[in-house]
Order: sequence, then C-alpha cells, then structure tokens
Amino acid sequence: MTDHSVLATRVSAFKQAQILCIGDVMLDQFVYGDVDRISPEAPIPVLRVRRETAMLGGAGNVVRNLGALGAVTHFVSLVGDDMAGREVTRLVGLHSEVDPALVIEDGRQTTIKTRFSAGSQQLLRADRETTVALSGASQEALVSKVTALISKVGAVVLSDYGKGVLSKSIVRTVIDLATAAGCSVVVDPKGADYSVYAGATLVTPNRKELQEATSLPVDGDEAIVAAARRLIDDCGIGNVLVTRSQDGMTLVTRDGEVHHLPAEAREVFDVSGAGDTVVAAMAAAIATGTPLALAARLANVAAGIVVGKVGTAVVYASDLVASLHHSDRNAGDMKVATRETAADQVARWRHKGQKVGFTNGCFDLLHPGHISLLNQARLHCDRLVVGLNSDQSVKRLKGDSRPVQSEVSRATVLASLAAVDLVVIFEEDTPRELIAALHPDVLVKGADYTVDQVVGADLVQGWGGKVVLAELAPGHSTTATIARMAQ
Repeated sequence: MTDHSVLATRVSAFKQAQILCIGDVMLDQFVYGDVDRISPEAPIPVLRVRRETAMLGGAGNVVRNLGALGAVTHFVSLVGDDMAGREVTRLVGLHSEVDPALVIEDGRQTTIKTRFSAGSQQLLRADRETTVALSGASQEALVSKVTALISKVGAVVLSDYGKGVLSKSIVRTVIDLATAAGCSVVVDPKGADYSVYAGATLVTPNRKELQEATSLPVDGDEAIVAAARRLIDDCGIGNVLVTRSQDGMTLVTRDGEVHHLPAEAREVFDVSGAGDTVVAAMAAAIATGTPLALAARLANVAAGIVVGKVGTAVVYASDLVASLHHSDRNAGDMKVATRETAADQVARWRHKGQKVGFTNGCFDLLHPGHISLLNQARLHCDRLVVGLNSDQSVKRLKGDSRPVQSEVSRATVLASLAAVDLVVIFEEDTPRELIAALHPDVLVKGADYTVDQVVGADLVQGWGGKVVLAELAPGHSTTATIARMAQ
C-alpha cells in the first residue's frame, strides 16, 4: 500500500468520528453585484445587487468542515434571540450530520459578518456583534450541554473567536471534563494568554498568533520551533501545530518531535476559513486514532485544497482522497465531479472572469448530434459543464431498457472530449437543482426546445444569464440508433 493510500484510508475512517465542537458561531452573509457607476451623493461605488447568500461562520465553519469530512458533530454554541440567531439555527438544521445544542440568550446580538463584492473584488465588510460576557444562566446551560455530550465523542474542538462563548471559566471546565473522559482537545486559540488552554492536546496558532502569545520571533524554522516549545513548556499544552501560510505548517510535539510540512496549495484564491479546515481535519483524524504526524499531513493537504476555493469554503472527504490520489488520476477522471466540487470549481472560474456554460442530457450512446451540441455550447462560454442524468434518472425517463451505458461509462466518454470541462452526474429527473447550485452564465439546449420549455431558463435569466438554443444535427438520435441496432 502506498503512502498516499494509507492517508486515504485514514480519511475513509472519518465517518466513524464523533466530535464535540464548542465555540463562537457567526452568520456569514455575502452580497454580490455589479458596479457600473459612482454615486452622485458621494465618491463611492453603487453596487447593483444580483444575489445574496448566507452560511455558518466562525465555529459554524468548523462544523461545516467536519460534516464535509464525514464526521458527526455535536455543536454547542450560543445565539441571540434575533433574526440572525434564527437563521443560524435554520442553517445548522440543514446539516444532517450535525447534532445542534444551541443556547439562546435574550438581548444578545448574534454575530453577523456581511461582505459586499462586485465581481471578484470585495468592496466592504460590515460586522454586527456583541462581545460582552455571557450571562451566568447561559454559561451554566453551555456547561450542562457539554457535560451531557462528552461521553459520546472522541475529540473536543474549542473554536475561539473571542465573542464571549469561550470564557476562561468555560474553557477550563470543558478541558477538565474532556481530560476526565479521556477525550483529546483541539484548540483554535484567541488572545495572548494560552495558559487558559493548559491540558489541551493541541493548539493551532498561525504565525502571528504564535508571536503574540510568546513575544518571540517567528521568522524561520528554528524560531517557530523555539516559540512552539515555549508554549508547550510554559502553558502546559500537549502539542502545537503552527500554520505558516505559504511556508506550510510545523508540528512540534511534547515528546520533542518536529515536522515541517511544505505548503500543498497549487493555486491560492482565498485563505479565509483555512484555519477552520485545519482544526476540523486534525480533530477528525485524532478522534479516529490517527497519529499526530499523519493527522498534520492530512490537515496540510486539506488546507492546500481549501485555499484553492473561493470564499469561506469547506473540504469534502472526496476532495481529500482525490488530492491524495492526484498523481494516479488521468485528466478524464478529474473532470468528473460531485455537485459540491463542481460548485467550487465554477466559483474559481468565475473569480478569474471566465464565462461558465451548462448543458445537460442522458448522452446514452454518444453520436454526432451530441458532439455538435457540445461544440456549439462551448462556443458560447469559456468553460462548459455537462449535467449527466444518473442511471436511475435515465431509467425513469426512458424506461427499464435504458440506459445502455452506465453513468460511469457515459461520464468517462464525455470527460474525454475537449469541449467539456466538467461532468456532474445528477439523480433528479431534471437538472434544475444542479443549475441552481452552479449558477451558470449560459444555459444551452437543443433547438427542439423553446426557451420557455428549457428547464432552468427562468433561473439563469433571473440572474442575468442567457439561454442559447443550439442547432440540431439532422438524422441523429440515441433512440433511432438503438432501433437500428435491434433490426
């Protein structure tokens, strides 16, 4: 078994992991639009809003990453009794792999971070939050939830964003409870006093945080190791994993081991949330018995993947395994993607200013008509995504005798074509949900349809995209081909 195969096997075990995550949850809002004029009221751009999205941020992003990696997460946090708090609660409930244990505190503002962007340029971030100490009743409620859940988990994550949930007393209580239960504790730290994390299995400061916590230089390998050892010796921490941006990571253990891991990223789009991904990967690995050195390697690969995505993104177990097996995969294999991976890739293309097209079909027996459609579609965009009906979807649409070729075979053939940049298999009868997830700029369908008959046309036109009806190549169809074969 190769080294990467060993790591991939560790990833497959993540679905057995049970994690308790406690920390500051936030609501991350994103407002996207276009700027084509300056306001007459002041020398500022006018953003014409095209779409808005919201997702879990802060400790919520750690939870999203844990779920994407396959772990079951018990999430203890606090929100206010406000609209943002109710939206956070709703978003947590969308994740079936998350067991929510949220405390509601009256009169408290749920933390909201709203980012306004035009194209690939972020214009402004607006924050709304409360950072005052929690009420006594809220602290008791949080501790009560942790106490009830601690026996179920293999690791505890403390995701500290300094918004009040992880007070010194709560941190101390949680670490003591975890130690008594034999649970490892992984900390994404905040502030300069790391003595509050005494007894933790691992802390994951970045370079700047390490310097602030130790008042030591952090310029170079030797300095990083010396500062990490200072934390271990002075603060009673088990191990330190220092994230070093373009310089990778350094793991320093209480036993004296040092592991320098070079950065894995091939292309960097956005580093926001990368620390959350590292914490999630380390916790999932530790909870499933992975040695620290191997866990750090997995976290390093995960970090390299997530910074290649746009926005506050997550790393899926499939992403991690695919990256580990990258050298063994051919180009066609890499062009067949899950819906989530495809959405990330489309976001990267759009971030580069590339126009994304979409078409779909069963493509059971590829014929010249299909090739004509795909080539025409590619002329209208910089990148073409093909939605492919799954075997079960084809069977429902075409009958029990179809498909002739399996979805894997059909996807492989499509992925081999130069006109096709990505293939996504969908289970539904129509590609509407896939179109909504990918948000293409151009939707292409054959001219045997009218625009009002094209599934998803209303969505694409609604966000300013266009629908193209491709000319048909006469005399070609899969049904006719199968009929001739039966003669």
